Amino acid sequence: MELVANIPFFGGFLSTVLPFVVVLGIVVFVHEYGHYIVARWCGIYSEVFSIGFGPVVWSRRAKDGTLWQLAAVPLGGYVRFLGDSDGASRADPEALLRMDQRERGRSFHGAAVWKRMLTVLAGPFANFLLSIAVFTSVVMWTGVPTERAVVGEIETLPGYELPLQSGDLVLGVNGQPIEGFGDIYSAALAMEKPGPMNVLVERGGQKLEFEIPFAFPPLVSGVQPLSPASDAGLRSGDLIETIDGAPLYSFEDLREAVLSSGGQSLDLGVWRNGEKISLAITPLERDADDGEGGFERRVMIGVAGSPIYLPATETPALWAAAGIGVSRTVGVITQSLNGLKHVITGAIGADNLQGPLGIAQISGETAQQGFLSFVILIAVISTAIGLLNLFPIPVLDGGHFLAFVIEAVRGKPPSQAVMQVAMSIGLGLILLLMVFATYNDIMRMVS
Repeated sequence: MELVANIPFFGGFLSTVLPFVVVLGIVVFVHEYGHYIVARWCGIYSEVFSIGFGPVVWSRRAKDGTLWQLAAVPLGGYVRFLGDSDGASRADPEALLRMDQRERGRSFHGAAVWKRMLTVLAGPFANFLLSIAVFTSVVMWTGVPTERAVVGEIETLPGYELPLQSGDLVLGVNGQPIEGFGDIYSAALAMEKPGPMNVLVERGGQKLEFEIPFAFPPLVSGVQPLSPASDAGLRSGDLIETIDGAPLYSFEDLREAVLSSGGQSLDLGVWRNGEKISLAITPLERDADDGEGGFERRVMIGVAGSPIYLPATETPALWAAAGIGVSRTVGVITQSLNGLKHVITGAIGADNLQGPLGIAQISGETAQQGFLSFVILIAVISTAIGLLNLFPIPVLDGGHFLAFVIEAVRGKPPSQAVMQVAMSIGLGLILLLMVFATYNDIMRMVS
């Protein structure tokens, strides 16, 4: 991605567009393939499998007769089944009348209602499966902390010699016995003020005691896309040593300095890769998770911190990693629903909604933060797309499913006139939402 960003003139544009196209392309393909493969299992014939809309730039006809194609506008996709009038799976009454009984049985609208239910639900659940697979793979790749307090990676700090080494077993911190790695963090946070920590470790069969730097310095472990920190050029791994010339000793010092800034511009003294640089940053007031299921307005710059001592890790069993993958996917769904609830109730502003431009910017900035962050973004967006499509709005999969439930209960489908009106209303709502979200994106870029 950095190579693309360095292309003159086109670099910045392509470094935003390419990651966005990759993210959306993967998520849309998995979603539509879920529809396609379940329909095929149910004996429903797919005429067209399209990634994107508009003019076709590539196509190929498969052995089963399905036309696979890429279109010029990469903002979605569709599967058009036999008997559909368009990619939204609206019925084509004239085409259905011309079909014989066998051919009609292969059409989407001639299939049993339970088959249509499975087909429309398959897209969103394929997105959830993608998210679970990605989170599971990340856990398998990065590992999980060992049960004992064994030191893994250690971040470098300027001006400090760190006697702690990877592989050390920590037995005590500040005179308190240590069982798990979390106890090290608890001991650090329990100190009255940040400063050196006394540790007792076991190394090579010997017990050693020495001082180590505070576990939570003002170290940047992550930068939120579209944030003041991103605009200012902060990067993961930066150590913020001063704000307006005042020294910082902990990440909590950084947080308090930002909160007390009142949104005024701050001058940061940053240590990066052995060099000291200065950056100017202007904090913004935004809605933030309060940790109790609600939101609060808070002045922030958009950085995350992490301890400089990380636990040793081990590769978990596949079933354990899959359990974590499911838990993280459910967590994204829960957070999304909670945020939507607070937008609807007015607890947080609707300006938090991101449109295509915002998602493109987020994709570009996340890609520049590294491959792992980019892959996790794919899982998060896949979950969000799957959840959105389950909403009972005509045009979306949830709206189709609701219509099929009504058909199953009544014994006959809603009338074509009702469905046409419902689909038009649903399409109008989706378009209005996209226009509003895109307006948010533009105003955010302008400001």
